[in-house]
Parts: sequence; C-alpha cells; structure tokens
Amino acid sequence: MRIVIVAHHSRSERAERLAASMGAEIVMDEGDCGALWGHTRALRLCAPLNDRCVIMEDDALPVPDFRAKAQAWLDDYPDSLLSFYLGTGRPPQYQPQIAHAVTYADDPDAVLCLPQLIHGVCYSIPQQYVRAVVERLPLIGAADFAIGNAWRAVSGEPVVYTIQSLVDHDDLPSVERHPDGQKRTEPRRAWRLETANGR
Repeated sequence: MRIVIVAHHSRSERAERLAASMGAEIVMDEGDCGALWGHTRALRLCAPLNDRCVIMEDDALPVPDFRAKAQAWLDDYPDSLLSFYLGTGRPPQYQPQIAHAVTYADDPDAVLCLPQLIHGVCYSIPQQYVRAVVERLPLIGAADFAIGNAWRAVSGEPVVYTIQSLVDHDDLPSVERHPDGQKRTEPRRAWRLETANGR
C-alpha cells in the first residue's frame, strides 16, 4: 500500500510531518492551484503503480496503526472505492442519512454506501480503475464530487465508507476556494473514529 499526501504550500511543514509518520509521498500545491489539481496529480502518480494507493489530505489525523487497519479494509473491499473518513457538517444534504447510519451501526465492520464521494480527506480507488478515473476528471470543480462522478462513470458502483473513520479531520481554516462560494463554518470532524475496540 502506498500513501500519497495532497498538500497546500501553507501547510508544508504539517504535510512533511504527516508524510514522515505515514511513510508517504507528497504532492504539493505550490501555486494555489486548488484541491482538484492536487488530487488529480496524486492519482496520476498512483496510476502506473502496482500497489494500491491511499490518498490523504494534509489535514487528516490518522488513527494509531492506520496502515494495518486500512489494509484490512482494502483486503475486504478490493474492488470498491473506499473512504476512510465520514464527516459531520459537509455536505449538508447527506448528513441526515449519515446520522441515521452512524446511530444504528453497532458492528465495527459496518459500512455506509453512498452514490458519491463527499469527502477527499482519505480514500482509496482500486488500482485497476485509477487511470480511467483520472482520464474523466474535469479541470475545475470540487475534488471530491469530481472524483466520485468519475468513479461512478467507470465502475457504476457506490462509494463505500467505513462507519468508524480511520482518520479524523483537523478542521483548520480552508485553503480551498470552493466552487459553491460557501464558507465552511460547520464543524467538520469524523462522526465516529475507529478505536482499539473496533476492527
């Protein structure tokens, strides 16, 4: 498993610490090109590799022993786009469905399937689909939805979210100019984090 950190130059030190702790590579946005630019380049880096890749943003907060826990999920869902973060606040239209799923999910192996990638904080696309997803990414737009749309176009499958997130989101001031023009004022943290009692 390879991990690639999508980072903004204003968080370079943070990204380097995260990469060092994860044994990861960094794709650095030095010119305020935006999240979609960074994710596209990270996925292009992953496309020719033989290992499955995990894309992680620079404000992700991985749980202890992230690599082993993520690998267990990847082994169980080899053909699925897996998101290791299920967050509060954004996007608002999905929050009631997420709240319901989280409330009634007692199994540590529970997942939620959604038709869209709604967070770019930490996810993994099956290696055999990465190149096709990259080819369908637009030049502008929200990174998460663009990736989710491309995934659906090439696979026809939903996105699988671990109910117990393997990363939290350090809800820092956004460095992204969001296409919808809305400020991100709601708390953006994991609904439920994986614990030692989990998977």
